[in-house]
Amino acid sequence: MTTAALQTVLTVPERFRGPVGVANGGWLAGTLADALNGKRSAVEVTLHAPTPLESELRLEHVANTVALYDGDKLLVEAIPVAEELTPPPFVTFTDAARAEAGFAGHHGHSFPECFACGLREPGDGLRIFPGPVNRDGDSDGGLVAAGWRVPFAVADEDGVPASIVGAALDCVTGWAHFGPGESALLGRLALEFHREVIPGGVYSIVGQATGREGRKLFSKSAVYEVDGSLVAAARATWIAPR
Repeated sequence: MTTAALQTVLTVPERFRGPVGVANGGWLAGTLADALNGKRSAVEVTLHAPTPLESELRLEHVANTVALYDGDKLLVEAIPVAEELTPPPFVTFTDAARAEAGFAGHHGHSFPECFACGLREPGDGLRIFPGPVNRDGDSDGGLVAAGWRVPFAVADEDGVPASIVGAALDCVTGWAHFGPGESALLGRLALEFHREVIPGGVYSIVGQATGREGRKLFSKSAVYEVDGSLVAAARATWIAPR
C-alpha cells in the first residue's frame, strides 16, 4: 500500500536569502524540521540543490520525511534522527560579543547579503558575526562566537520561528572554518531544539570546527541563554569548492 503525500506550497521570501538569489540553508532546515516534527526531536536536513526565492515550491510530507520540490526537482529533504546533538562549549554573552570584533567577514565576505551573517541593516538580517573566542589572551579550543540580540522583526504571533533559529545556527558553523573571503556550500544541517527563543532576547551563538575530510568540512553550533542553558544545537557538513 502506498502512503499518500500531504502537500503544501512554500514560498521563500527574498529577505531570507543566503547567497544572492538562493534561500538561506539554515532557514530552510528550520522550516523543514518544524514541518516534520514541530521541534520535538533532532532532525537532519540535506540540501540537494539551491532553493530559489519568491517561487511556489511543493512541500511534501510522506511518512517520516518532509521534502521540498521545485516541480520534479528535489531541493531539500528532512528526516528524524535518533541522536542527541553534542553542542560546543558554552561561551558567556560578554565573551561572545567581544569575539565579534574578530569576525573574518569584516575583511572579506563572499555572501554579504546573507540573512544570518551578512552585513544587512539592523532589524532586516540577523547580523550574527562570529569571531574567534579568546579568553585571557589564549585561543579557546578553536571556538567562534557572537552575541545575538534577537530582532523583534523576526518574530510572528507564536514567537521566534524554527526557521530563524535554524538560520542562527547555520552560518556560525561555516565561520568556524572560514577565513576572510572564504566560503563553502552547506550540504547538511541537523537541528535539535530545547527551548524557545524570545523576541528581543539576548543569547550566545557558538560554533566549533570538528574536522575535515577532503572537501567536506564538519562543525557544530549552539544557541545559549546568558545563564548557560542550552536553547538549540546543530551539526553541519559543508562542501568546499574545488
